[in-house]
Amino acid sequence: MLETSLAPQLMTRFFPRIDRRVRHLALVLGGSLLVAGLAQVRIPLPFTPVPITGQTFAVLLVGAALGSRLGALSLGLYLLEGVAGLPVFAGGAGGAAAMLGPTGGYLAGFLAAAYLVGLLAERGGDRRLRTALPIFLAGEAIIYLFGVPWLGFFIGFQRAVAAGLYPFLIGDAVKLVAAALALPAAWNLTRHLRH
Repeated sequence: MLETSLAPQLMTRFFPRIDRRVRHLALVLGGSLLVAGLAQVRIPLPFTPVPITGQTFAVLLVGAALGSRLGALSLGLYLLEGVAGLPVFAGGAGGAAAMLGPTGGYLAGFLAAAYLVGLLAERGGDRRLRTALPIFLAGEAIIYLFGVPWLGFFIGFQRAVAAGLYPFLIGDAVKLVAAALALPAAWNLTRHLRH
């Protein structure tokens, strides 16, 4: 079977003798750990319960690199790790309270975003900058579609837009451009490695 996502393809190339299921398990676990690690890159903002983190960048990369199925599994594992109490959410938070609190919608949006970004990447959209940008923009939009209304339950919808969307647009634009540059560069690297 032809792998249409970047990470499984690279794993197959560099670790050809490892069983496909073991490779996939390693990728799913690795993706969850990447998101957990970048969640610790956190800048709290005094006017909102939503911090600036590296999570969204990791979610975009994991979704695109692993594809829809493995990307969603990886983010599902990440969420399970957090709900189980492991300190994987922003600032080392963990437990079910984090999922049910003001930022829980963003966390749930990560799963949907990874699936959507992965699905679009499987169709080859992550291989060029001009096609990768809309894919990652769609992923960011999904995260906001889940996160902002959920935050609105806690602080009101108008305030949620002001505190949970606007302050993050510039930083998330930088993250999505960085992801859109990274994935095509990684695909170019795989083409050079084949020769």
